[in-house]
Amino acid sequence: MDDQQLLRYSRQILLPQIDVDGQQRLLDSRVLIVGVGGLGSPVALYLAAAGVGELVLADPDQVDLTNLQRQIIHHAADIGRDKVASAAERLAAINPQVGCRQLPVALADDALLTAVGEVDLVLDCSDNFATRHAVNRACVQLGKPLVSGAAIRLEGQLSVFDPRRDDSPCYQCLYGDGDEQALSCSEAGVVGPLVGLVGSLQALEALKLLVGFGEPLVGRLLLIDALDGRFRELRVRRDPGCACCGARA
Repeated sequence: MDDQQLLRYSRQILLPQIDVDGQQRLLDSRVLIVGVGGLGSPVALYLAAAGVGELVLADPDQVDLTNLQRQIIHHAADIGRDKVASAAERLAAINPQVGCRQLPVALADDALLTAVGEVDLVLDCSDNFATRHAVNRACVQLGKPLVSGAAIRLEGQLSVFDPRRDDSPCYQCLYGDGDEQALSCSEAGVVGPLVGLVGSLQALEALKLLVGFGEPLVGRLLLIDALDGRFRELRVRRDPGCACCGARA
């Protein structure tokens, strides 16, 4: 680390849980963010500001006027652009030292396995069950920690799935096969600050995992009720009969 980096990251280096060694681990890390929308916006912004070495942004969509109410990484001038390009430009303006790789595609099959295999950690910021299950399967197969968040209407959820730990459930242990008919934000609505809150918590969990401090939300599901301002936590056990991770040694 040079003097400019020590100055840039000084406020988090002051924390004994991070210190210089932890900051160096962040600088050496590579992270995949699946979805650069409402959740992915604060995730990408905070991880870039924190000095994560490389961010891989995956999103097949373009910026739309309806996104701007909650997807704070994008501006009005970005309407019609690929979200990954818009996000990468903003991240470079915040921290030009952070590498940013753009994948303007819907990751699946071999492409998804390749992307997951090249990083240290994955953040699922997508908005559909098919993608969430596919990302979960790839993380289980390749032994990569997964930080998963979701928000709709006035409710949010957050958990961490870490196949490196024998006691960790996976996404499918918690949600089963999922409900492909579940409503999206475009159908049910969502309040902007809620996705900002969930995304910020995802970024925090990612920093904890990358540096190695605190206790991540492994085996725990954080439920957020934005209407009444309440947080609840549920314990989640690994399902030995899970079709995805049940056979894991």
